[in-house]
Amino acid sequence: MLRLNPTFDTQKDVVASILAKEERANIGVLEPRILSVEKDGGVVYSWRGATGTTRIGKYDPHSTENKLLYTFDKQVCVSSCSLNKEETLLAVSLSQSTQGEGRLKPVSKCLTLLIEIHPINNTKVLKAVDCKVKVQFLYPKTCRTTVLESHLLLAAEDGYVDQYHITLTRQEGYRVVMQNPERLSRERVAEDFIWVQWDSDTQRLFYLTAREKHTLKCVQFYPDRNFETVFELPLEMPSVSSVTSSVRFVNFGYDHYQDMKDEGLRLEVFTSQTGTMCVCYSHPVHWHKDATYTIAFVHRGCSKTFTVSLEKGSAPANLPTVHPIFIHLDYYIVVYLADHFLHLINCRQQDLLCYSLFLSGADGHIEALGLGREVVNVSGSRLLDVRAGTMFTMELNPDFLLELLSSGRPEAQRLAALHCMLVYLQPNPVIELKIINWISENVMSFDAFDQIQEFILATLYRISYQQCVSLDKLLPYSCVFEKKELPVALTAIPRVKCTPELLCQPIIKGKPKSLQGYWEELQLVLDRMRYFEAVPSPRFRTSLIKEDWDRFQAAMNSEKKKSPHCRRQIEENTKKVLSMVDTWRLDKRVVPLFQEEDQQQRVLVGLMVDKLREHLNRHLSRLGKKKIDLLVVNYAAKLLELVWHVLELMWQKLKLGPWVLCIKQQGSSEEWAMFHVMFRILEATKGLCLPLPPGYSTLLSVLGVRCLPQHTFLQYVDHGLLQLTEPFVSRLMTDLDNSDANEQLKFSILKRLPEHMEQKVSQQWDHPITSACISREYVRTLLEKHSENRDSALLDYGKSCSYPDFLPLNYLTKILWNREEQAQNPFEENVDVRFVEEMALKQTQIKLGFEVQ
Repeated sequence: MLRLNPTFDTQKDVVASILAKEERANIGVLEPRILSVEKDGGVVYSWRGATGTTRIGKYDPHSTENKLLYTFDKQVCVSSCSLNKEETLLAVSLSQSTQGEGRLKPVSKCLTLLIEIHPINNTKVLKAVDCKVKVQFLYPKTCRTTVLESHLLLAAEDGYVDQYHITLTRQEGYRVVMQNPERLSRERVAEDFIWVQWDSDTQRLFYLTAREKHTLKCVQFYPDRNFETVFELPLEMPSVSSVTSSVRFVNFGYDHYQDMKDEGLRLEVFTSQTGTMCVCYSHPVHWHKDATYTIAFVHRGCSKTFTVSLEKGSAPANLPTVHPIFIHLDYYIVVYLADHFLHLINCRQQDLLCYSLFLSGADGHIEALGLGREVVNVSGSRLLDVRAGTMFTMELNPDFLLELLSSGRPEAQRLAALHCMLVYLQPNPVIELKIINWISENVMSFDAFDQIQEFILATLYRISYQQCVSLDKLLPYSCVFEKKELPVALTAIPRVKCTPELLCQPIIKGKPKSLQGYWEELQLVLDRMRYFEAVPSPRFRTSLIKEDWDRFQAAMNSEKKKSPHCRRQIEENTKKVLSMVDTWRLDKRVVPLFQEEDQQQRVLVGLMVDKLREHLNRHLSRLGKKKIDLLVVNYAAKLLELVWHVLELMWQKLKLGPWVLCIKQQGSSEEWAMFHVMFRILEATKGLCLPLPPGYSTLLSVLGVRCLPQHTFLQYVDHGLLQLTEPFVSRLMTDLDNSDANEQLKFSILKRLPEHMEQKVSQQWDHPITSACISREYVRTLLEKHSENRDSALLDYGKSCSYPDFLPLNYLTKILWNREEQAQNPFEENVDVRFVEEMALKQTQIKLGFEVQ
């Protein structure tokens, strides 16, 4: 499920460097221990030197070089260590050694030192106390190349954090020393906390207080040495005694000498630049009991507590209590309990459990994160195995996600895997092709969801969200919500119980105009959340188009016209969309679309743009009409391009060519497969009332008439599944000969056409009956015009005749000649008198029984 990519290994990246400088015989067992990972990616580590010393070094991931920072002349227990950005100061906390004599034995339990290392010079004692002390240098962003000031955080187990401001000075051109080390400036940053976490990437300090109730707070540090508490969030958590027995430090380095037994509650905070914040905490897991963990989605104003029933007999009863591991993967929080389960929780879409992925057994096993591993999150979205001394990045494995689409999987897993690949993974042509191939091989809709609808909506959602994050709560991202009732298969996951709760409103301090960066984005996200909770149905539903579309269809079929302004606006919408469609490589396209005027699809395109624009203007007016218009037009254009792209890939896969457009031949199995896929796309888009590229209906009808038996084809037409477009019928009339079967098909199609289209296309079929129809229509039109003239009395005779359509030939011919002589352009109707005369004579003979039709 998760792919681990190694980025650092002490054995490969550090040991060889140490051995090059010291003889292994004098070292004994060489086991470098990682102490901390700084913001720049540098790894600070310690090892036992050749002469019983303790050495501290740094690995630079950019140059892949190791550098010795400092050497203690005795073996000491380093519990915390940090290096400043300029590599001139080293802060170290030493724990009381419990092994042997003759080693450095601080009077107090913990001794905290500040050491000058450029070059090695003075050492200042910052703290000598009987509690744990953690140290961490700030890494402020600055444009200055030479900084003569460093800032150090000192966090004590007594529940306070101090910031030391250390002014440096340069001596003899190269020596960097502390200026007035005996009187360092110090400020209190936080106090009375029971838990504290450092975020080196963003230079933030999170801490949890428990005076009256649990409150999560955040301190933001700025480059100008200032800091402020910018965030507070009340949390409903267990009682203080069950939270933790001692202060827990997160991301303050790694103490290899502390007792790792901890039965308290574990908590971590994850943020991202898109304005998300997740507070994750778990209760200790006792084997053969349920595992419980909570994710508070601050940006969504809710939390979800998951209770997972563990499989019995999966672990020995004497194992200690453990905690699930929390891992942040941008849009997901991974909750992993070794040998039990892996839960991939969606941070953005928490509406249903089916958008998160729960795996157990072999599917949820990660070898590198097995039992007994101490894995922590470090800067740069990486994981560190503290004991093994390895560091790696993690990413979702698309190949495994593709395996989850197989037919034996629960539909909730299939939907979660498909949604993950389409929305959250970076666009990958190889993965996209595999998904399309999977859709073509599993073309029939599933019971719980339609995979084609999901593919279309999720892909469009990803494209639009990348353009404007404000569309997150407004655009549809799944077809599931178009259903009247949610399927049971998507509302519950076996063995997993979910309890949602509302969060208290967080407090972001400071004026809105003064907020910058992440806090500004989080404030906008929270404001949007409050707005969308207050308005009904903020997310656009494609079913909103259906009512207007039905009215337009009825108007087109009855030749009734909408108001000129409405028609003009819809046509302008369509022109904008088609102008944005990527047609510049039209000569390289193999599927013949966008090559005809498809009035129905043009209207549907314009109507969709109109409805979506109206929806966004209602909820996102602050973006401005021009921006919204561009987003909406681009959304519709990407929809048409997406369908075209899918057809292109399928066309190439099936190795189809231009001969497909020739309807004289029977369709092959490949053409039948193409027809089936196109028909399912039509069915899926019709269910969502989404438009298709102009020419789609014609191509589908051509494939239908090639692949389906005639009676089946006509049934598809009668049920509205295939459309008799004018280009298709024209091709049918001209390409097919007049064999008995073809004549029957043509007559059947002509009977199903609207009158105006029948008159137009019948002229393209060279057949006696169509010729007779053309002549009769021509005569009827001329006689209607002739009735307005002064000799209309003669026509009264014709009206009283039993066969008014077959007037005496000489009378008819005379009238036609007179009309033709009076016409300014005798050939404007494209039917000459001689032709009509011959056809009238023939029809008269047939009518009188002298000739068989």
